[in-house]
Amino acid sequence: MAEIKATEPKAPEYLGTGRRKTAIARVRLATGTGKITVNGRAFETYFPVDTLRGTATQPLTVTGTEGKLDVRVNVTGGGPNGQAGAVRHGIARALLRFDANLRPALKAEGLLTRDPRMRERKKYGQPGARKRFQYSKR
Repeated sequence: MAEIKATEPKAPEYLGTGRRKTAIARVRLATGTGKITVNGRAFETYFPVDTLRGTATQPLTVTGTEGKLDVRVNVTGGGPNGQAGAVRHGIARALLRFDANLRPALKAEGLLTRDPRMRERKKYGQPGARKRFQYSKR
């Protein structure tokens, strides 16, 4: 006969989706010790540059929730800057689900607004998005 193991109830998780350029971050917040993992790796190894780490953790710093919440992130697409921006947006949105009273602080810093800037597409008959072939009068 199989034994039934009693599992302790899991802390509720708060989800948030962040986007920036072509990067998409799915963020899960749970009460904890402030551990951050990105794609199963330690935060410091995934974002080795200080500026990217600062960008990604800005919502936690602004709201004073650093060290109080565990953050798990799955991020795909884009490059390091886009991914850091997507993580920042996702954390901000997840914090709103965690505590709606944080909205004024996050909104004042502009963390809830998705950055709409995207790469412009290349146009047909031209070498790039804006670049044109050299004009020849004769």
